[in-house]
Amino acid sequence: MPPRHRAAAPFIALLTVAAGCFPGRASTSSTGSASAPERVTVATVPREQAADQQVEHVLNRLAFGPTPGEASRVRAMGVDRWIDAQLHPASIPDPQGDAIARAYPALDADPGDLVREYRDLQRLRRDSAANRLALQEAAREARAVVAGTQSARLARAVASDRQLQEVMVDFWANHFSVFAGKGLVRLFIPQYEREVIRPRALGKFRDLLGAVAKSPAMLFYLDNWQSMADSAHPNLLSVQRPALSRRAMRDQRVAAARRSRGLNENYARELMELQTLGVDGGYTQKDVQEVARAFTGWTIERPRLGGGFRFEPRLHDDGEKIVLGHRIKAGGGESDGERVLDILARHPSTSRFIATKLVRRFVADEPPASLVTRAAATFTKTGGDIREVVRTILTSPEFFAPAAYRA
Repeated sequence: MPPRHRAAAPFIALLTVAAGCFPGRASTSSTGSASAPERVTVATVPREQAADQQVEHVLNRLAFGPTPGEASRVRAMGVDRWIDAQLHPASIPDPQGDAIARAYPALDADPGDLVREYRDLQRLRRDSAANRLALQEAAREARAVVAGTQSARLARAVASDRQLQEVMVDFWANHFSVFAGKGLVRLFIPQYEREVIRPRALGKFRDLLGAVAKSPAMLFYLDNWQSMADSAHPNLLSVQRPALSRRAMRDQRVAAARRSRGLNENYARELMELQTLGVDGGYTQKDVQEVARAFTGWTIERPRLGGGFRFEPRLHDDGEKIVLGHRIKAGGGESDGERVLDILARHPSTSRFIATKLVRRFVADEPPASLVTRAAATFTKTGGDIREVVRTILTSPEFFAPAAYRA
């Protein structure tokens, strides 16, 4: 892997940030930082890479390449201390990253506002008498939502002092990817990165998994917001008779929708194949169906108005389910989905799948089996603590092996 450089940081930031260019990143040190934790892991096994190679290596793997003068700062600070600081991004002052976030209003946009603007655009397109300039401006603003999020991520990758945080945001945004071109998904992407991915990029995997499962972006993308118990399985509608006639009419509409739409397996399949267990993780088609049943009723509150997650009991398959040999009793409601996430997050196949992807990202395209095993063991021991899994990788002999340098 050839070294990467961000020497063009001011130029890129000038192009992408309305507030102007940002200078090269500052030194990553605890000076002026918020009580940086002293948990530096010092190498106990001699490293085969030379000292200068180690500096270059960490800047190319934990960051998006060095800025001018950054190698000297890391060398003065010490590679181990720099790695530890990067593992605790909250301890690193990041004025440039904060300035970038302020320069992109779309990053803080409320999904409801974005959906309303999108609906206004649709009305303008249907109106043959609509002002052409107004239509062009509305279309430009709609496109700017995704473009602004992408540009902000690029600018942060260039200028932020919290480089490992940016690498991990990019990693998880790809691992839990959604397609901006599908329906309203793009209108939820700023919220998805801001509230789901970024705050949990170095946290607990189970917390990240749960937040993704309830995010409108993922619910829309994989159609789970429309998934409901089919007519062959019980739900609360089957056993409760509503008292109000208005509710009775609504329930009749739900029953009709069950007959026309029914169970959707898209999210269940992707959850196991691409997000947790992996394609060879030991699940069957029956497991896919049972997981899909567990997530019926996980939907969106007023989806066409940009609402958030809501559990709808009338759509939920309330029968017993068996997932990977675990029995989920009938009547669990929303907790059925939570139980599935617990089972998957703790499964040995998940620990190995996530460990393999992280070792491949930081060490080599052909991940060393010994390091994958240790990283997976850390995942299991810590309950899926992403920070500690990454620490296991970044402080390993395999990470600093000559074969990994510029690999």
